[in-house]
Amino acid sequence: MQNSLFENIQLNDFRQPPLQQCSVVCSTVNNTELLLSQPNESVNMIYSDILYGTGRNFGEYEDLKPIRIDIESHYLPRLIEMKRVLKQNGCIYLQMDTRINHWMRILMDEVFGYDNFRNEISWCYNSQGKTTKQWNKKHDVILYYTKSEDFIFNSDIVKDSISDLTYRRFQKEIDKYGYYTVLKNGKRTQYTLADGSLPKDWFEDITYISRDNKELTGYPTQKPKELIKRFVLASTNEGDTVADYYLGSGTTAVVCQELNRNFIGCDINEKAIELTKSRLLDGR
Repeated sequence: MQNSLFENIQLNDFRQPPLQQCSVVCSTVNNTELLLSQPNESVNMIYSDILYGTGRNFGEYEDLKPIRIDIESHYLPRLIEMKRVLKQNGCIYLQMDTRINHWMRILMDEVFGYDNFRNEISWCYNSQGKTTKQWNKKHDVILYYTKSEDFIFNSDIVKDSISDLTYRRFQKEIDKYGYYTVLKNGKRTQYTLADGSLPKDWFEDITYISRDNKELTGYPTQKPKELIKRFVLASTNEGDTVADYYLGSGTTAVVCQELNRNFIGCDINEKAIELTKSRLLDGR
């Protein structure tokens, strides 16, 4: 039974001055139940930090085992419903690691279509845990698919800074004139640092949440706001609706509150919903 702890929270209760009114709806409910209750083409974007298939018990939730049939039976019906609720110009970002990304890629190709695969994004980070027996595993994978060829991607908003290599190459010119010049096909084009560079499918500039980070809630596997903000800014506009069906610490809801997006999400753990509610009320 759905236990909605808070519905239609107006962002102007938390942000001053409000840019527009947006709603946040979160429920303690199985994600399949929430998905089945939603109308067709009602969501602009889905982001979820899904179950990684570690087989571990994290205290607040128990992960799936890394067994292919278990992964497929859990995710396939949910992916079908996620596609149904996405608008035609909508997209989906699912975050995981290398335990199951190969299986998930096959499932998402099947549901969303091979041609609608856009990126396998790598979020690179440094965190505890080191080994000398193999390459250290220091990245997550985010699979990014769209529902169709017609989709939103605000590349100017999420452009990268120029690389260290580019800066070193043009440092004298940048330091002297404030711009650098690139010759391409016989044409000279001037760029400033503010022009940045086109966004890439690997992120090294967003750090893992450390123990002294103000964002830290203590909820297992919490992800930084800056990471989810990048996806929301790239793939939605103000007033659009974002969904997260594995809500966890509630970061996606908080990001949507800050960016004036509507949000709907759920988690079967009541503590996750209570934490999300607390973060929204505190504006953090």
